[in-house]
Amino acid sequence: MRVLSLMIGVTTLAASLVFCATASASEESQLIDSINQYRSQVQRCGDQGSQELPPLAVDPRLVLPVNNVGDLQQALAQVAYPMVNVQAISLTGPRDSQSAMKAVRESFCRVVLDPQFVDIGVSNSGQDWRIVLARPLLSRGLASSETAGQQLLEMVNAARNQPRQCGTQTFAATTPLAWNAQLAGAADSHARNMANNNFFDHLDRDGRTPGDRAELAGYVAQQIGENIAAGLDTPRKVVDGWLASPGHCANLMNPQFRELGAAYGLDPKSDAGIYWTALLGTQ
Repeated sequence: MRVLSLMIGVTTLAASLVFCATASASEESQLIDSINQYRSQVQRCGDQGSQELPPLAVDPRLVLPVNNVGDLQQALAQVAYPMVNVQAISLTGPRDSQSAMKAVRESFCRVVLDPQFVDIGVSNSGQDWRIVLARPLLSRGLASSETAGQQLLEMVNAARNQPRQCGTQTFAATTPLAWNAQLAGAADSHARNMANNNFFDHLDRDGRTPGDRAELAGYVAQQIGENIAAGLDTPRKVVDGWLASPGHCANLMNPQFRELGAAYGLDPKSDAGIYWTALLGTQ
């Protein structure tokens, strides 16, 4: 048996801006909405690009006092949040959520676009803000990769059975997808590749695209789509995150797709711990 230990990372970031006025009580949720909207689109951050990311989930345990910037690890232990990694952004000066979001985009885009983070809490007092993003420990009892992939397929098919709005696109209910072992093999390979090599991208380290990986697995496709996710430890969380993300949702609801294969890859030494891939195709 191999025993692995998880490294706990704690980071606090700060910025001071010159603004006036105060923020209303609803500004925290508006800032979270703005951050999730920002994450839902491909962004440029410095010299790097980001993937389209599922929304962060609001966790009240991450709503920490603005003016009590102490030991983050201790604070989360006190509220029983099983943290692996956490980063806190402190802002002084923004008068409202719009101004705070501008500061986040300009100074902390790498943090809010980090795919490992899955939970968020925001607190605000006057012109002071505290944004806490975290990744919890993976829950125990996760099914095997193939079983989880087939559970994911069932949830996707339940979603396809209902009309759905994906961003600005409207989709009618459509036919269920069938499990495909070749797509599942390609998905498994990419998920493990992301986990073992600590990256999050549709383009792998050898420059292969989702279509390339499907072809290498023996799947001759007329059409291929791929959804990826990181840090989420159940198929339910993964599918819910994809359905809340316009581009991912559109892939899942696309009536032209006929088959799906999905899998996850685990590596406790990676940033996100767990990485998911779903390949959708039509032959």
